[in-house]
Amino acid sequence: MPSNELYLAVLPLVHITTNPVLGYGLTEETLTVFPEKDFATKFFPDEVDKYILAFEGRANKYLIGHVTGYEFHKEPTAEH
Repeated sequence: MPSNELYLAVLPLVHITTNPVLGYGLTEETLTVFPEKDFATKFFPDEVDKYILAFEGRANKYLIGHVTGYEFHKEPTAEH
């Protein structure tokens, strides 16, 4: 069965709109995955488990299609 190695990243989002009712400056973080390790977020050790659990829970429940499932593995970084 084919598989892809994907790396978790946290992307900050700042919403820009001319309509203040829609939340100009609303700030949030978004989790996504990339096929390149260079784009991955280098997490602090005390944060990584929480981000993995958040993505894993949502991905296995809501990301459907030709995906049969996700496996998650932590990798150490040079800094941590």
